[in-house]
Amino acid sequence: MIASFELEALPHFDAVYRFSLRLTGSPADAEDLAQETFLRAYRAWDRFEPGTRAKSWLFTICRNVFLRQRQHESRREEIMQQAILDLSGDESVLFVPGQQDPERSFFFSLIDASILDSIQNVPAEFREVVMLSDVQGLTYAEISDALDLPIGTVKSRLFRGRRLLQTALSSYVTETGYAYSSADRKLLPA
Repeated sequence: MIASFELEALPHFDAVYRFSLRLTGSPADAEDLAQETFLRAYRAWDRFEPGTRAKSWLFTICRNVFLRQRQHESRREEIMQQAILDLSGDESVLFVPGQQDPERSFFFSLIDASILDSIQNVPAEFREVVMLSDVQGLTYAEISDALDLPIGTVKSRLFRGRRLLQTALSSYVTETGYAYSSADRKLLPA
């Protein structure tokens, strides 16, 4: 099975990547889409009919994965918009009733319109991972399951999203009189 997959499917990886790039418009998203396409193709290789065109079969899988991801993204965008509204309005949505969480209380005491704008301006693919990890406290595996993404993609998007947010908020932190202690990894009054 592995040998036939390598012979018939893998030679089309570049073509599938180029097709993915046209669909997504983003090299990083195209890589993810191509990888997901080949993963699904490998899992379903026993259903591939030898003698048919593997390239067409792979393009069909790629297109279906892309369309399914777009459906999920539109739903996730609605969920993220609601989460941001909840952050700006009603923090109790994120709390278990009767449970005290000093770190979250401190976090919410710092949130103002500038921070919400900065979060909102992070591209959706990164923002959703940052929100699920850093605000909701989900693990990589839970985020992977929730967003139907590979764990490696979750980790890279979280890293990129945090860097984008850090860059966006660096001047805000300075203006508000807070300083970041890299030794203690804590936000301190300046």
